[in-house]
Amino acid sequence: MNVTEHHPAAGHAREMMRALGLDTATEETAATPARFVRALAELTRGLALDPDRHLAVTFPAPSDDPGMVIARRIPVVSVCEHHLLPFTGTATVAYLPVTRIVGLSKLARLAQEYAARPQVQERLGDQIITAISKHLDTLGAACVIRSAHSCMTLRGACATGAEMVTSHLAGLFREDAAARAEFMELARAA
Repeated sequence: MNVTEHHPAAGHAREMMRALGLDTATEETAATPARFVRALAELTRGLALDPDRHLAVTFPAPSDDPGMVIARRIPVVSVCEHHLLPFTGTATVAYLPVTRIVGLSKLARLAQEYAARPQVQERLGDQIITAISKHLDTLGAACVIRSAHSCMTLRGACATGAEMVTSHLAGLFREDAAARAEFMELARAA
């Protein structure tokens, strides 16, 4: 988003900052409202994207039993929809392909683009496994997200160092204890 000091959103940001008692008239802060709007636009760029598009191109699985495909520690950055403060962490995403696979980078892009919007972590994990289940031929999909939420660590509870962990399971990962245990063990591994 091309935001200058004269962009309407920058004007609104300036007024909000002034209402909070922040000086936006100094040399150091004159461009802050426009920078704030650009930063928020960047953090929410996923609103204009269709993350599911990354699952459109698939390849034949290398065997009749391709096993579990897992991408660990995908960095994710999101904005809490309740406070518009960032939460950052990692997502571990897995699926059990039947006959076709998708490039591993596509799992990272899927997670990162769903994260790049006002979000709650619980919905983010569900969106990831729903997309995988819908667009890929799988026996199951799973996602574990670990993140630190600024809305909890920097304000309110001020629980510095607190981590939120969510798990989302579909198909065999939900129904089969052995598949679930294997995924959880791999998701925790160093």
